[in-house]
Amino acid sequence: MKKITLLLLLVLTQIVFAQTKLTENQKLAATCKVWGYLKYYHPQVASGKTDWDNQLFDVLPKVEKANTKDEFSLVLENWINSLGEVKAIAAITVPKDVEYFDKNFDLSWLNNDKLFATTLSKKLKFIEDNRFQGEQHYVGFDSRDNSFVKNTNFDKLDYSDRNSRILALFTYWNVIEYFFPYKYRMDQKWDKTLEEMLPVFIEAKNDDAFYTAFQKLTVKLNDSHAVFHKYSTGNANFLPFNCKIIDEKMVVTEITADELAKADDIKVGDVITKFNDKTIKDFVAENRNLINGSNEAAYLSNLMKFGVYGYSDNVKLDFLKDGKTITKTINWYDYNNAHKNEFKKGIQKEKFKMLENNIGYVDMGALKINDVPEMIEKLKSAKAIVFDIRNYPNGTYIDIANFLNSKERNFIMFTRPDSLYPGKFIWHGPRPCGSENKNNYKGKVVVLVNEESVSHSEETAMCFQAADNCTIIGSQTAGADGNVSNFEAIKAVFTRFSGIGVYYPDGRETQRIGIVPDIEVKPTILGIQQGKDEVLDRALQFIESGKETKLKTTLNIKNETFLK
Repeated sequence: MKKITLLLLLVLTQIVFAQTKLTENQKLAATCKVWGYLKYYHPQVASGKTDWDNQLFDVLPKVEKANTKDEFSLVLENWINSLGEVKAIAAITVPKDVEYFDKNFDLSWLNNDKLFATTLSKKLKFIEDNRFQGEQHYVGFDSRDNSFVKNTNFDKLDYSDRNSRILALFTYWNVIEYFFPYKYRMDQKWDKTLEEMLPVFIEAKNDDAFYTAFQKLTVKLNDSHAVFHKYSTGNANFLPFNCKIIDEKMVVTEITADELAKADDIKVGDVITKFNDKTIKDFVAENRNLINGSNEAAYLSNLMKFGVYGYSDNVKLDFLKDGKTITKTINWYDYNNAHKNEFKKGIQKEKFKMLENNIGYVDMGALKINDVPEMIEKLKSAKAIVFDIRNYPNGTYIDIANFLNSKERNFIMFTRPDSLYPGKFIWHGPRPCGSENKNNYKGKVVVLVNEESVSHSEETAMCFQAADNCTIIGSQTAGADGNVSNFEAIKAVFTRFSGIGVYYPDGRETQRIGIVPDIEVKPTILGIQQGKDEVLDRALQFIESGKETKLKTTLNIKNETFLK
């Protein structure tokens, strides 16, 4: 009987031990959170009185040796104690004029009893209540837009070293955790992304693997602004034409080097069905974790910008012509040669013009601020003006809004990070556009948008929507409004993300959704082959129809989470 009892005790002991033993991933994920939290909250750390990167290198071996919750908590408690005393301060009150946006804020993990001892949780909570209230050492805010600026330099780190890769991941993860305004809009919880990416970064033992891991990490933001660039030692090569994906096919939409495209008999409207023996459907699927995009339209657009290049001499493409498949081996070219049309001297886009039937047209990507008075003078008598924002405008919307509006109207609100309470965002605005103007433009205002309309383009569209008689025509925009925050600290990597939140005055979101058109129109393969601008054609049809009622349509968005 005694032997049986002893055996049962041993079994129970092993079960309890197994339940309390922490995995490497659990310990590293929790360490990441504590390290970032202390970086922005602890007075001795946030003020820059310690080398916080080296502190991580010092604590990681101790974390590795800890097995149980109590051992792990003791390592972190001793670490916090070594930083110096956190003095109790008067209760921090929120100013009356401050309204918080809290959808991103969550410090509930401080009380995770599966990872932290009660004494550690209390110590972390005390730091929150008595957090640093000065100018942050590790966070800077641009004086113009309050966007995040990272000031640590990692250029000397060796990313063949495991701990250096962990530092890179920890740094970026915490930047997003506390300063990305749309964390709550991600498809996947940011905590889960940390758990998934830790093994990927640990196993990324060479530069290429490390950069690929980082690329996959930034894509998880679901943010069209979150571009990732690797400063490669080799030069990428490009095709002498641009494409758009329609109906799971690549369609040539623009020739960027006439002679090179002519040599391969490539014309606008040509349909590509395979890219290096892969169907376009497969090509789209295999790049989803490498190319960013707030929504499907933005992803497909970015895939054609950042996914269609190579380091070899040529690429194999299958074309569909007259019902037959023709396979061609097309040469890649360096950027300057592949985009010769853009560098031809003397060729300038027409900034604005009068179309038939007394309809004005403005290319917002070409129009400059000093062109606005002349544009207004020439188009003020038009019965309608089409503002084409399927491009990136040049800061002209305020002056144009004064012309379009009969009075001042609010059109936008922002959320900006609070440096005194990292993770929280503060509402700013609303911001108005337009002014009291009895002589404002009285005709129809039509705005053209598509997936190329991103950031300032979307803000411009929001401003024009406030006009007296505006209709948005086109397709889903890129869904990434707001000024960007650059993150250039890590060697050979440039990345950025949306730094401030953007909303309509009534709180409606634009991130991932974009500017919803009143009339949805998408280009077709046939239309491109016939040389038509089907979006502009639909706008002209709307203007001539004489109907004042907007033809509301529903965006065809495959991923329902964009609207949640």
